[in-house]
Amino acid sequence: MRIKLNERDVEVPESITLHALRDAFKPGADVVIHNGFPQSGDVTLKEGDEVVLIKRGEVPPPEELEALMMARHTPGVHQKVKAARIGIAGLGGLGSSVAVALARVGIGVLVIADFDVVEPSNLNRQQYFVEQIGMSKVEAMKENLARINPYVQVEGHEVVLDRENIPQIFASTPIIVEAFDKAEMKEMIITTVLEKMPGHVIVAASGLAGYGPSNAIRTEKISPNLYIVGDQLSAARPGQGLMAPRVGIAAHHQANLVLRLILGVEEDEPHVP
Repeated sequence: MRIKLNERDVEVPESITLHALRDAFKPGADVVIHNGFPQSGDVTLKEGDEVVLIKRGEVPPPEELEALMMARHTPGVHQKVKAARIGIAGLGGLGSSVAVALARVGIGVLVIADFDVVEPSNLNRQQYFVEQIGMSKVEAMKENLARINPYVQVEGHEVVLDRENIPQIFASTPIIVEAFDKAEMKEMIITTVLEKMPGHVIVAASGLAGYGPSNAIRTEKISPNLYIVGDQLSAARPGQGLMAPRVGIAAHHQANLVLRLILGVEEDEPHVP
C-alpha cells in the first residue's frame, strides 16, 4: 500500500505498524507524527496515511526541511496552503503579525506592501528587531520571513498604496489583508477592492486599540467579499494606545480567516446590522 512519509510517497507492506515503519526508515526518530498528531503508541497504518519521522536536534537536509516544518498540518492542508497567494497591505502591528503567522503556516506566495521604515515605537507590537531600526519595513519583513520559512516566496513593494496601484500590486492575490493604521486608508482600500477588483476578498480590521477584553475581538462577514476583524469600537487615541497582545489577537483572527478561506471552510452568513 502507499502512504506519505516525510512528504514523499512510499510503498509499504499491508498492515505495517507505525513503530515498524520508524524502525525500518529512521530508527533514531524520537518524534513520530501520524496524520498531523504526535503518536507515542503504536498503530496499524492504512492506505493514504501521512507519517513524519523527526530526530530531535538533527538539522534535516533541505529536501526534507519543508515537510518536517509542516508535519503538524492536517493531511491535505499543506497542498492547498502552498498553492495560495495572499496580499498584505501594510506591515505594522497587524500586517507584520499576519505575515509571520502565514509564513509559519507555509503560504506559497505573500505579496507585501508598505512605504515606511522601522522605528523604535514600532517594537512594542510589530514583528521587527532593534537592529532593524531604520530599515524599510518591506526589506526587514522579507529578511525575517526568510529566516522563519525559506520556502515562502515574498514579493515586496515599497510604495504608498492608493486607488490606482492597489489593483495592479494585488492582482494575483485573491485574498487581501488590510492592515493600515488610519481610518481613511482602511476605507480607501476596502472601496478600491470592492469596486475595482471583482472576485477578490478583503479581510479588514477595525477596533483593536488598548487592552480591552480579548473576546470582544471577533470576525464578521459584512458582505460576500468583505470581512472585518475587531470590536469595531476601540480606536487608538491619547490614553489608549496600540499594544502587542490585542493587536496580535486581531492579526491572528485575520490570519486564521485567510486560512479558512483558502481551505474553503468559511461559510458564515453576512452580518446584518
